[in-house]
Amino acid sequence: MDETLPDEELTSYLAALAPDDAETTAGSSFGNAQVYQLRLQLMANEQLKELAAERQTSPQALATEWVMQRLEWEARQRGY
Repeated sequence: MDETLPDEELTSYLAALAPDDAETTAGSSFGNAQVYQLRLQLMANEQLKELAAERQTSPQALATEWVMQRLEWEARQRGY
């Protein structure tokens, strides 16, 4: 079985997605989607904005796309 090392970047990214205070996101949903608050360091935020602009999309849409791609990858790794 191929053992995969923990992805520190993903761990950090997902930690940033987790709310510090549950009250700030309680009840925050849109249709069948859950809303998460994302906190990035200033440099990461600027980089995300630049990449999104290059791709003619919003930073939120780009971050969402990346999370969805990673979730698909994780599911494949687990055989789902």
